[in-house]
Formats: sequence, C-alpha cells, structure tokens
Amino acid sequence: MANSERKLVANGVVLTLGDDNQVIPDGAVLIEGNLVKEIGKCADLRARYPDAELIDAKGGTILPGFVCAHHHLYSTFACGISSKPSADFVAVLENLWWKLDRALTLDDVELSALIPVARAIRAGTTTLLDHHASPNAIRGSLDRIGKVVLKSGIRASLCYEVTDRNGQQGTDEGIAESRAWLERAKADTTGRLHGLVGLHAAMTIGDPTLERCVALAKEFDTGLHVHVAEGLADQQDSLAKYGKRVVERLHQAGALGEKTMAVHSIHVDDREIDLLRETKTTVVHNPQSNMNNAVGAARVLDMIERGILVGLGTDGMTSDMREEVRAGLFLRHHEAKDPRVGFVELAQMLLKANPLIASRYFGRTLGELKVGAPADLIVSDHVPFTPIEPGNVLGHVLFGVAAAPVDTTIVDGKVLMQGKELKTLDWREMCERAAKLSPETWRRFAAIE
Repeated sequence: MANSERKLVANGVVLTLGDDNQVIPDGAVLIEGNLVKEIGKCADLRARYPDAELIDAKGGTILPGFVCAHHHLYSTFACGISSKPSADFVAVLENLWWKLDRALTLDDVELSALIPVARAIRAGTTTLLDHHASPNAIRGSLDRIGKVVLKSGIRASLCYEVTDRNGQQGTDEGIAESRAWLERAKADTTGRLHGLVGLHAAMTIGDPTLERCVALAKEFDTGLHVHVAEGLADQQDSLAKYGKRVVERLHQAGALGEKTMAVHSIHVDDREIDLLRETKTTVVHNPQSNMNNAVGAARVLDMIERGILVGLGTDGMTSDMREEVRAGLFLRHHEAKDPRVGFVELAQMLLKANPLIASRYFGRTLGELKVGAPADLIVSDHVPFTPIEPGNVLGHVLFGVAAAPVDTTIVDGKVLMQGKELKTLDWREMCERAAKLSPETWRRFAAIE
C-alpha cells in the first residue's frame, strides 16, 4: 500500500536548476509531506522507498515549478472585449483597463482569478506575484483572490493597486484593503500567501498617498509593487508636477529597496538605473505586454550588467512563463538586430532571478529542486531527444520544455494536476460560471464613459 505522505516522481530526467544545476537521467525526486526529501537515481529511490506513491514521468523532464513575478489576474474578462482603439498607452489605460477594473464585482474578481490560476497550473507556474485593481469592489477583493489561491494550491503574493485616480474614498479604501491583506498574510500558516503594498504608478499617486503607502510597507516589513515609467507619460507627469524623474521621486519618498519591485522601468535614464542598483530594488520585465502596448523595450541587459536583479512577469498577458521567456528573448534579438543577444540573460530571469525574488518574499527556497526545499515541481512531456547536460539546460528549457505540454504540477507536496487533469479546480465549471457572469460585466464596461 502506497504511503500517502511519500510521493516518488520518477522515470524522468531531473533538472534541479539552482546553484547545483544537476542533470540526472533516469532520475527521481522523493517528496515527504511538503518537502523534497531526496533526489537521485530512479532505481535506487524506488528500491529504498517501495511504499512511496509513484508518479511516473514517462521519460519526461522533472524540474522546479516556474514563478511569475508580475501578473494582473483581474484582466481575465478582457478576453474578446471591444474597446475604443487607442493610439497611445494612456489611451489604452483609459479606454480598456480603467474601465474594466471599475466594472468588476467581487464575484467577477473571484472568477477572474480562478481562470488564470488554473492556466498557471496547466503551464507549470506554481508561484504568482499579483497586482490587483477593482475600484468599485475594493474591500474583500484580496480575500476573494486569497481563497482562490488556497483552494487551487498555488503560492501567491497579492497586493491591491492604491491610486488617487478614483478620489479620496478610493485611496482610503485601497490602503485599508492593503492593510487587511497584510494582516491576513502575516497570520497565514500555509506558507503560500504573501503580501506587498501595491501602487498603480507615480503618475496617479500624490505625495500624501505615497507617504502613507511607504509607511504601511515599513510597518509590515514588506515592499512596494509598483509600475515604474511604463510609458513616457509617467515621466512627463513626474517632471511637470514634481520637477523630478519617477525613480528619483520614489527614492526620495523611501519607496525603493530590496523588497520593492519596480515593474517595467522602461523610460528610465542612467541615473535612475543607478538608483535602482544602489537601493537593490528589483526590476520586473514584461516583454509581451510592452510590445502589445507599444511602450518600448526596457534596458534590461544594461540593468543586469550593472548588478540589478531583473525578473520576468507577464503583466496579465498570460500565466505561461515559458511563452513569456521566449517572447522576451525574441524581443532582445529584434531590438538589437543581433540573434546572439540576450539568451542567457532572459533564461536566467526566469530560472534564477524569479526564484530568488519569490524565495525572498516567502522565506524558503523556491525554483530549485533541493533537499529540504518545498516540493514545488512539474513534469513536462519534453523527453530530451538530444544530449542534455548542465551546460545546455537553458536551451532544453526554452526550446524543449517550452514547446511541450506540462503533465503534472505539484506545489508544497500536493498534486494540483496529474495526467493533464486538474485536481483542485474544475475547469469546465469555472468557465461556465464566467460565461454566465461576464456579459453583465461587459455591459457595465460599455456603460462607463
């Protein structure tokens, strides 16, 4: 009889990633409870742990789950929506996102989270850092998303997007919701919930609100999750109103630091890059969204060369980090007009920087198969059909694992998907619920001027 506390993910090629970066053909990972207990050869572990529940990788690739460093789960109901054509980024915000977020109810918030979380599990993404907005359904919104996180089994860091664009009441409620979530995350015993203080962007935040959010983050010993210079308008607004550039303003307010994520950071100059480096602030690159919004390409290679930790997010475009990393690589090639550029850096954003970001926030080793680390791992259908060794693992992930379906997803030792079947969520049921609810959301969207 199988021991339910022990699972043996076996009969595959194990990629530990991390500093050890081992490649183990005919390998296996033994899970005991919620932790990795042993990593080694399949035959040896099967012989020593015959009672472990066997999860057969069938020759595929066993590797750590992926981390998404910036998501917008609330954007789900934008799929197929009709909005006014927008000639620039501010128009995109005004015509699409700032209408959609105001159209959301708490039920919309829940379903908007369920669908991309399920997609994350299907894509092998086991940890999400989300940035939420629902101005007409603020209070309780993060709790709804948190319940989705716990039900699904993934890990997530959540925040509410504080902004002054919806008036003082909206600002106050956003800060109150942030505080409520930080208290909830602090009391969490699962190890799968975390909180940051969310800000929309400098251009929609006045100094009093910025000061309040910085103080809140310090009170809870956490950081800020903020869009920085995504479009030129952010810099133009900051210079016109405050006589200083965005990063400089955030720095002077005490908003930067090792626990803060400066998302996008496209229209920043050399001095701003230096400030990000000096304060050890993390930058998160979102290439698909940046191309979609035509806002430019961040100088991420320069930032990495200068010692900035640069992670990879999706900005709500997808929950599939394999898709995002390839898009980021191709953007580097296109931007530089040089196919030699960016391969290692983009791969390491996903496989090294993102795990480091998540590990800092959750206080445990994520994104690496290591004895004693949480058992967050996936089985990919990629059966290596060319030689694989530590020196070419990145190529196998970007062009092998990224091109193959994920068969099994495990978080904290719990099987969330096996044989491509979701175990904790009902895909058809959530889609049917969303199909009934979303037409009314769209009607509210269309009625907003």
